[in-house]
Amino acid sequence: MALTRIVMRLARNPDAGFPDGDDKQGYVLVAPLDSEGRLDPDAWREAKEKCVVVRFTEDDDNEADGWLSRRGENWYFRYDEEDEGPDEPAFKLGDHQLRIGDYVTIHDADGDDLTYTVTDSRPL
Repeated sequence: MALTRIVMRLARNPDAGFPDGDDKQGYVLVAPLDSEGRLDPDAWREAKEKCVVVRFTEDDDNEADGWLSRRGENWYFRYDEEDEGPDEPAFKLGDHQLRIGDYVTIHDADGDDLTYTVTDSRPL
């Protein structure tokens, strides 16, 4: 089972104050993908401890590290410290292909639904 390193950066979100997006905000995710570029739940179960997520921003106070978790059919970014904020649900993350140029919506710790674009996706 191979893991993939996926980088998602903030895409255009004009209503949220990011009309041009922001390459300095996003997530780095390590997870197993199937042949179509979607999250592989069976492989994830086998390698949960290696499936990590890092939230990055210009503001060090908003950075966080944690892991990819799943409840039912829903995927979350789960953080290991109280001050890093609540779990962030990724809207239908399991349905999305995570290939360069694809878009994903994340419900962030501030309560906003923001769209991110996959800017890098490569096997580890």
